Amino acid sequence: MALRQKKQRTEPKYELLYHPEIPGRGEYIRLVFEATGIPYTDVSNQEKNGYQKVLNLITEANPPAFAPPALLVHGGDYHGKPLVISQTSNILLYLGPKLGLVPEGDEIAKYHVNGLAMTALDFCNEAHDVHHPIDIEQYYEQQKEEAMKKGKAFTKRRIPKFFGYFETVLKANKEGNGMYLVGKSLTYADTTLWQVLEGIEFAFPKTVAKISKTYPLLSSNFRQNIREHKRLKEYLSSDRRLPFSMGIFRHYPELDA
Repeated sequence: MALRQKKQRTEPKYELLYHPEIPGRGEYIRLVFEATGIPYTDVSNQEKNGYQKVLNLITEANPPAFAPPALLVHGGDYHGKPLVISQTSNILLYLGPKLGLVPEGDEIAKYHVNGLAMTALDFCNEAHDVHHPIDIEQYYEQQKEEAMKKGKAFTKRRIPKFFGYFETVLKANKEGNGMYLVGKSLTYADTTLWQVLEGIEFAFPKTVAKISKTYPLLSSNFRQNIREHKRLKEYLSSDRRLPFSMGIFRHYPELDA
């Protein structure tokens, strides 16, 4: 009993600092907690006046974070204060080994996982830039002509390029049987890519429907495997899962193929 109590006292407490009501980049962090059953607090969505806490913590951190998401780790003390980690890929790199979402005992595989997750996040960024190709601080309607050109290039060339790359990765990983990017079990590269693919399908459904058969491992084996993961399946059907709307991934029919 004493050992159990000691473990509970030293267990880190995680708080996700992100914008409320949208999945956004915070969803990549939520997915790793949900997939592993590790408790966390989604501050903006679970606490009263939570978003103000997010803004305060980010601006008061040393060094301050540029923008959400950030992760607040109680028990991961940094000069006597809770640890604050910013940048999505950086947070995932920190959490991956702690939550068992990188192959154990394989130092090189850790960087393979992170590289694939970062490539998926590049895909995410390009999808966002379709509806904000000129100025992130202007409305879509103020740059619609440029967005139409960007959408044409993105659906014609960039989506197939990313799909083709990840299909190749799945084929090359013989251990994964077309279901995992690295090794034979779930990593945060898998959850990150899966979320990007969900977002791409939400924003560009015609394009995805048109090309999916060309990439069978990615479109069927991989996506279905992640969707059927025991803990993720429960999460996806819960009210904790925030729907796509007007965040990173946005559906404007005129931008689809």
